Amino acid sequence: MVALVGARCAGCAVTVYPADGACPRCGRGTSPVTLSTVGTLWTWTVQRYAPKSPPYVPPPEGFRPFAVGYVELPERIRVAAVLDAADLPAIRIGAPVRIEATGGVPRATPIGEA
Repeated sequence: MVALVGARCAGCAVTVYPADGACPRCGRGTSPVTLSTVGTLWTWTVQRYAPKSPPYVPPPEGFRPFAVGYVELPERIRVAAVLDAADLPAIRIGAPVRIEATGGVPRATPIGEA
C-alpha cells in the first residue's frame, strides 16, 4: 500500500492534500507529511457517466459506473477517492476504509473487503 503524501504548515499546523508548498490558511511554507492509510467514509455517490480525461482513464472494456467519496483522515482533512467496493448497496457513511495513492485519483477500500 502506498500512503498519500500531504503537507503540513509549520506556522499554523494545518494539513493539506494534495501537497502544496504554501499553506492555504497563512501562506507560510509547508513540509511533506505522510498521511494516515485508514480513515472514515464521510460521504459517497455513484458516478454514472464518464468523467473527462485526465485524470480519468476509461478501462479497455468501456465505462462502467463506479463509487466515489470523501474519506476523512485523522489529520482532519477529507480526500476524494474512488471506492473499490464489491457491494455498492453495502457502503455506509461512517464506515472505516483504507486509502492509498495510485497513478491518478486515490482509491479507498472498505475495511473488511480488503
